[in-house]
Order: sequence, then C-alpha cells, then structure tokens
Amino acid sequence: MIHLNCDVPNKIFVACSGGVDSMVALDFFRNGKKDVTAVYFDHGTEHSVEAENFIKSYCDQEKIPLLVQRISRGKKKTESPEEFWRNERINYLKSLPGAVVTGHHLDDAVEWWIFSSINGLPKLIPARNKNIIRPFLITPKKELLSWAKRKKVPFIKDPTNDNVRYARNRIRHKVLPEVLKINPGIHTVVKKKLKSTL
Repeated sequence: MIHLNCDVPNKIFVACSGGVDSMVALDFFRNGKKDVTAVYFDHGTEHSVEAENFIKSYCDQEKIPLLVQRISRGKKKTESPEEFWRNERINYLKSLPGAVVTGHHLDDAVEWWIFSSINGLPKLIPARNKNIIRPFLITPKKELLSWAKRKKVPFIKDPTNDNVRYARNRIRHKVLPEVLKINPGIHTVVKKKLKSTL
C-alpha cells in the first residue's frame, strides 16, 4: 500500500520521466482528484526522445497539461553526468510556480544513504526541498510496481538505469545486494531515520 509522508496541495506539478515511479505518481494524484500538470525535463540522452514522445502521447490521451523543458547549457568538466543532470533538473523544478511532486521512494532513499555514506557524509533525501515534495519516501518501490500493475499504469524503462558506469546504478545493482546480505533490514533502518525527520 502507498503511504504518503507529507501533505500534498490540491494543485501540483508532477515531475515525470516516463518511468514507473513518476507515472504512478501522476496516476495516484490524478485519481486523488488533484489538479495535476505533468512536467518532463529533457536530459538530452539517447532515451530522451522516446520518453518525451511517450509522455506527450499519454498526457494527450488523458488530457493532462504538460510542460517540457530542455537542458540549456553544456556540462562543466568538473561535473559528472549525474550531477549535471540532477542540478539542471532541480533548478528548473524549483523555478516552477507551485508545489512539484517527485516519485522518489524508500528504495531511492536507501541507495542515496549508502552512496552518501561511502562519500563520508550519510544523508537522507529530504521530504521537502523548497517547492519540491517527495511524498512516497517511506513507500517501498514494490508498492509502486503493484499500483502500476493493478491500475494498468503504462510506463517505459530507461536503458541507462542498467548502466553501472553511473555511480547510483552501481550502488543499486552491485553494492545494495551485498549490503542486504549484511543487513537485510537496511530499508527499515532508513525508514526509521526518515520518519524521525518528518
């Protein structure tokens, strides 16, 4: 079951990549009678055209307003691709005139906590960052997948999510399985930490 960790306003933007997490967020809040506008941020990857076309088609079919924004500068030499994409996306979302919902969930929070711990400073994904809200942070991804299956929510997969050249993917596919062997309750640990900050 999906549990929200924060209040969500009646009028929202939903950051949508076409993946299962954001498509479920879009469906969940539309069914919750929210006034929803979808937002797609084009990272300029090989997958971007497919994702944008998919989201446009879905929003046209469901009569959902859609905003599309593209990266407007080149990547600095000191930036990793992940850092570049994240910073540009967040800067745009913060510029929107209202609350922006993202589909981040408990599994994302666990991966980020592991990644930041490896880099010397354990961090939790905040439930709020100015106008950006993350209401699914205490909900495991399996619950979003279950929602998508039960409600027949369409989504597409980004092939770059399997590329372990990127640090977050390496955490997800290589490191996390080993962490779970050492501490099968890591999701419970992070969930408790998240709840203490809400």
